[in-house]
Amino acid sequence: QVQLVESGGGLVQAGGSLRLSCAASGSMFTIDTMGWYRQAPGKQRELVATLSDGDTTKYADAVKGRFTISRDNAKNTMYLEMNSLKPEDTAVYYCNFYIYTATMTGYDCWGQGTQVTVSS
Repeated sequence: QVQLVESGGGLVQAGGSLRLSCAASGSMFTIDTMGWYRQAPGKQRELVATLSDGDTTKYADAVKGRFTISRDNAKNTMYLEMNSLKPEDTAVYYCNFYIYTATMTGYDCWGQGTQVTVSS
């Protein structure tokens, strides 16, 4: 079973930067799409950014030009570089990997979430 462990969240002032990490461990055959999602209090979980196995990226309009998703395949780790942070970026951020097993069974794997708080 694969586990995702997130790190890098915290409290930052508006205009500041943070880098989130999501490290995968366990048995996996291949990782398809990776992504970051976030959920603010009282709101539904929303897509922030995704990165396909072909290195195609997709960003929510609210973060385009400010956030960058990337990965280090050797470390099975994904990153989210967040710049020019705004108070409305405050949320719990979750990482997600879509994983295929050796028998080509696919499933979603989620991290535990990391809190990002941006003060005005």
